[in-house]
Amino acid sequence: MRIYPPVWLTSLPRRQKIALMISADLIALPVCFSLALFLRAGNTELLHQYGFLPSLIIAACTIPVFSYSGLYRMVVRYFDLRVLWVSGASLACLVALTYALSYLVTIGHLPRTGLLIYWFIAFSYVVISRFLARAVITRAQQRKQTGDRDVLRVAIFGAGEAGAQLATAMRASSGHRPVCFFDDDISLDKKIFSDLPVYFSDNMKDQINQLGINEVVLAVPSLSVKRRKQIVDKLHRYAVSVRTLPTLLELVDRKITMQSVRDIKIEDLLGRDIVPPREELFARCTHRKVVMVTGAGGSIGSELCRQIASRQPSKLILFDHSEFALYVIEQELRRTFPELQIVARIGSVCDVEAVAAAMRGQRIDSVYHAAAYKHVPMVEANMSEGIRNNVLGSATIANMADHFGVKTCVLISTDKAVRPTNIMGASKRIAELAFQAAASRPNTSTTFSMVRFGNVLGSSGSVVPLFRKQIRAGGPVTITHPDVIRFFMLIPEAAQLVIQAGAMAQGGEVFVLDMGKPVRITDLARTMIEMSGLVEKTRKNPAGDIEIKFVGLRPGEKLYEELLIGGEVTASEHERIMCSHEPFLEEAEYREKLGKLLAACESRDELAIQLAVQSLVPEYAPYSSLDTPRDSAAAADESRQLTPLPVLNLKPAQVGISGISGSS
Repeated sequence: MRIYPPVWLTSLPRRQKIALMISADLIALPVCFSLALFLRAGNTELLHQYGFLPSLIIAACTIPVFSYSGLYRMVVRYFDLRVLWVSGASLACLVALTYALSYLVTIGHLPRTGLLIYWFIAFSYVVISRFLARAVITRAQQRKQTGDRDVLRVAIFGAGEAGAQLATAMRASSGHRPVCFFDDDISLDKKIFSDLPVYFSDNMKDQINQLGINEVVLAVPSLSVKRRKQIVDKLHRYAVSVRTLPTLLELVDRKITMQSVRDIKIEDLLGRDIVPPREELFARCTHRKVVMVTGAGGSIGSELCRQIASRQPSKLILFDHSEFALYVIEQELRRTFPELQIVARIGSVCDVEAVAAAMRGQRIDSVYHAAAYKHVPMVEANMSEGIRNNVLGSATIANMADHFGVKTCVLISTDKAVRPTNIMGASKRIAELAFQAAASRPNTSTTFSMVRFGNVLGSSGSVVPLFRKQIRAGGPVTITHPDVIRFFMLIPEAAQLVIQAGAMAQGGEVFVLDMGKPVRITDLARTMIEMSGLVEKTRKNPAGDIEIKFVGLRPGEKLYEELLIGGEVTASEHERIMCSHEPFLEEAEYREKLGKLLAACESRDELAIQLAVQSLVPEYAPYSSLDTPRDSAAAADESRQLTPLPVLNLKPAQVGISGISGSS
């Protein structure tokens, strides 16, 4: 096998590489000065007059200046524009010192303008030689790493800052070669950007065929969901793989590298267009505050921790009953935010002493209560434990927040709390009542609020990971009912809106997040099958790859979800957060009924539990009422005609819109 000299050079020890660079400069710099004298006179007269000695002296003086400025400490393969001002400034200092010395010591009337010409020539030599060496060595290194493997020819969609960073990262990596840019801006067509040609996006098919492109990477973090889906659908027809950089929600002060590139996820095509967080709301309860997150290791809790950590809190307290989940998020945060003071506490939110120990002496400003059991069939089959965790845990957090003078306490709720047909949803509605009751205390110094929203794409217990696993296994993809629809939201967006909603609270509000348009679960499954490069197997197409199978509604599952109990909704400071006026119980009555519910849980009598739940949540309609499948539109129309039963001495309270992810 032939050994290329550049590859051999890359394997030399660092000191030998520096010695080679100095040797090359000692040869080239005298030539540069001689050339400067030649250009100064227009002939060889000055060269004959002064000889070669001044050239050697200038070179000998230049080397120490370069060394002092750090030019020789730079790694050739990773040279960037910094080499320009380092070499330029170093040579300028040398010329200035030589000028000064020539005034003090007469050197045979050395032409001083020759020194200025020397600066330009030497500067050009240094820059060109370094970048040429970088290109040669990088190419040789790529050849060494890839061997006989084919290099992936990549087009970057988006001629912007992110695309430029990605092109630079690809050039320094092995196995990827940036070929061109695609962009929606027709004014950039046929222009050169980051040393690559730019082509208008309508011409992608022709350029993909002509340039032999294997992969296209979407490098526009702000790209709308609709446009992203259009691009992905078009590129899939051209038989090229498509990957993407993180979205604006995922990019939190991170530099773009090859590790940033990831596969297209269903979340990229079903999410909504990004609305950047309002900084004054986002930082109000987090910046330089002591913040505690319960359920910190869960899907929503861990993302809350990431978003809060990015706002520079003075301390972040992580609370979770799962040692492993707590360890994972703690290590991630310590690695990403090394300056942040983090306290990790293992414990159950139902344990008063554990919660008190986590809060005592911390002077907590904000608590985000995300700890909950949320898997509908699991909670339905384990009513006592589900209610104990979701209800008693929430009441404990509310009481301890009040006891320790926490300024803001936010409950993460769910759309399943609205007219619930299952114990999970009912337990979250009772948790809301606990926070509403705490907010009604006359002497409390804590601002309590609730945030209710629908399913979160990709969270634990949601359909996306389940469908992905079923598709990898060859199917079938199981769906409960062909008419099931759900609201979906991205995890980062949900966490950001929760933090902003809590910042607007005055006490007792239920905030409701704008979930956008609902998604039919069947359409979601078909999109995921198509994204996997597979074909749905149907009666009309028995040769397909993956079958969709309908298995019937599970206990407690609805065809559709709602976000509001009442119809009285008002706008808030944020365009995607609303407030709803909903009923609540006086604290004394709530405590009495809660006691009966917990007693029923101790007995594990499911009928008694359901009756106790109905006394707290009169709109709770057990699953039996949904045994007969109905048309989803008719069901939605019927639900809008229902009104809460006028019992339990209910009073209106301000409520806001949001929730946690649940099983679909």
